[in-house]
Amino acid sequence: MINYDLVVVGGGPAGMAAALKAKEEGVRKIIILERAETLGGILEQCIHTGFGLHYFGEELSGPEYAEKFIVQVNNAEIDVKCDTMVLAISEDNIVTAVNKNDGLIKIQAKAIVLAMGCRERPRGALEMAGTRASGIMTAGTAQKYVNLDGYMPGKKVVILGSGDIGLIMARRMTLEGAEVKVVCEIMPYSGGLTRNIVQCLDDFGIPLRLSTTVIETHGKERLEGVTIAKVDERLQPIPGTEEYIECDTLMLSVGLIPENELTKNVGIALDRVTNGAVVDEMRQTDHKGVFACGNVLHVHDLVDYVTLESQLAGKGAAEYILGKAPESVVYVSPETGNGVRYIVPQKINIKNPNDVKLYFRVGKIYKNAKVVLECDGKVLSSKKKVKLAPGEMEDVTVTADVLASMNENSKITVRVEE
Repeated sequence: MINYDLVVVGGGPAGMAAALKAKEEGVRKIIILERAETLGGILEQCIHTGFGLHYFGEELSGPEYAEKFIVQVNNAEIDVKCDTMVLAISEDNIVTAVNKNDGLIKIQAKAIVLAMGCRERPRGALEMAGTRASGIMTAGTAQKYVNLDGYMPGKKVVILGSGDIGLIMARRMTLEGAEVKVVCEIMPYSGGLTRNIVQCLDDFGIPLRLSTTVIETHGKERLEGVTIAKVDERLQPIPGTEEYIECDTLMLSVGLIPENELTKNVGIALDRVTNGAVVDEMRQTDHKGVFACGNVLHVHDLVDYVTLESQLAGKGAAEYILGKAPESVVYVSPETGNGVRYIVPQKINIKNPNDVKLYFRVGKIYKNAKVVLECDGKVLSSKKKVKLAPGEMEDVTVTADVLASMNENSKITVRVEE
């Protein structure tokens, strides 16, 4: 049995930021466990720019952003074990992991930060007719083939789903000489950032078809084409709108799923909308001493926001380990009002002496909307915004003085007014 103050599961941007913040707050013995061969997580294959604008104030590629944190981790004397798979976490916070050098290892932790990131929804999760022909893959897999391995997945490409990875791969494949025929999105709006729609599709003349999906793939050994169709308001294909498109590659960008198998096995409560853990304002779960942050908690748009949230989890873990956490705990759960799908954190300790930022997403596109934060029937802030979209995360702040005036029966609501 090895003893550590803090075990961080995942060495991507979330895990590294949490570990560094905990170290800064005074935690001495920290270890990061990462199942890949290097630190950096998904950033290693994201060679496009657009990272770091908010956090560093400069435009970086994914590997450049990761490198800044990898250097800091190495300099901070934080232990790292890569190529290490975490198998289980016990009720008393013993982490069981395995790697080829140490074999099976058990680590007793005072606190744990879960930062496992998320995975892409695969073809098997979709109701799509057709054989298991080669050439059908997730956009992230295609990104790894092109950017890390140097392989071209195909020459004629159809992309299903307009998530950010799909949009970015539409541009990447075009730059590598492939023909991207169309990007299909089953919803009446795009799931990606507006800047990616403009920079990756509009600038390259790639058509985006909304309320359209792939209903069938063709080809036995290799993909030969797909049939697409328009969908109605119930997302069902409309007969007579079918169209055949010749292609040898179908990339799927149909959503991300937080990697929460470990979280489930510990018995931590999950939010049915985010598919991540239910957490408080310091990102602590309902299992004492276990914190969650980054995409394993809820899917973020930008890595800059992942870093900021993970620093909060790192600080929360440090306060827990060092006995600095508030002794009195009175939770209030923010409620979703009109147009708001979910709110993170799901509960707030009103004895916390700091401002608390609430992150949320809306359920549809609003052209001219207002975000209203309300407490006990009193409007605290009314944030005017021209446009709100499900693909872009929003936030509002509950100030410390407002929290101090609350009691256990107080009610916080975030809603959208058109």
